[in-house]
Amino acid sequence: MSNEKQVEKMTDIMAKFVALTGKILPDDVKAKLSELREKEDDPMAKVIYDTMFRNQELAEKLDRPCCQDTGVLQFWVKCGTGFPLIGELEALLKEAVIKATKEAPLRHNSVETFDEYNTGKNVGKGTPTVWWDIVPGSDECEIYTYMAGGGCTLPGQAMVLMPGEGYEGITKFVLDRMTSYGLNACPPLLVGVGVATSVETAALLSKKALMRDIGSHNTNERAAKMEKLLEDGINAIGLGPQGMGGKYSVMGVHIENTARHPSAIGVAVNVGCWSHRRGHIIFGKDLSYTILSHKGAKL
Repeated sequence: MSNEKQVEKMTDIMAKFVALTGKILPDDVKAKLSELREKEDDPMAKVIYDTMFRNQELAEKLDRPCCQDTGVLQFWVKCGTGFPLIGELEALLKEAVIKATKEAPLRHNSVETFDEYNTGKNVGKGTPTVWWDIVPGSDECEIYTYMAGGGCTLPGQAMVLMPGEGYEGITKFVLDRMTSYGLNACPPLLVGVGVATSVETAALLSKKALMRDIGSHNTNERAAKMEKLLEDGINAIGLGPQGMGGKYSVMGVHIENTARHPSAIGVAVNVGCWSHRRGHIIFGKDLSYTILSHKGAKL
């Protein structure tokens, strides 16, 4: 197959995959929402969860996005140096977004800053966003897709704490943000926390944390313990589904971390709403693919 045909094939697959993720929630999200629905005993909370699942049924039946805000498209790419389309990948992802915008359809969410006009294609200067992890010696390409909505991930926050504030300072930062802007998104939320050495590294990790499967834990046992403590603390606030009250406010808390400078603690928070439209797909060098987030899905 020629390079041009390969690009065309992968563009088409990714356009269909983006459209799918805008309509059908990933398996882990649906499983967690079902679990939380069973645990709630407040009648209003149960009605809200029932409405969420009715939303999913209609999105699939009517072949329409499950939330009107289909967000800014963001991609986390873990690409092997031997993957044949590594050089064309960023451009073809942009074309895939244009194609998905028309065919899904997706709401037009790319406004050129300062010029203040909507491109009508969901692409513009710097959008969609693509983050890269290069994997030496591999010929596979792993892609996470995410629809970052105006109420959830886009209003994330980051700052650098003084070292004396310690892990208590991290906890205070997270809980302050969840009680001040947590309702800007639609609970139950998936909370991503980045702990690193600066605002930009912490912010990137807090977004990366949202790509993890719900129920997974940080490999560091102390970080994993903090994930659980934060989850319990945010649940105790009592936001409940859609902020209408309930025992469970989050689907989980994920912490990603790096080493840091001894005189600074960078911390950031990003949240995904209940309609957490994340996709996970892996391509082989022959462009065969496996969908991990939506088992059994057909493109």
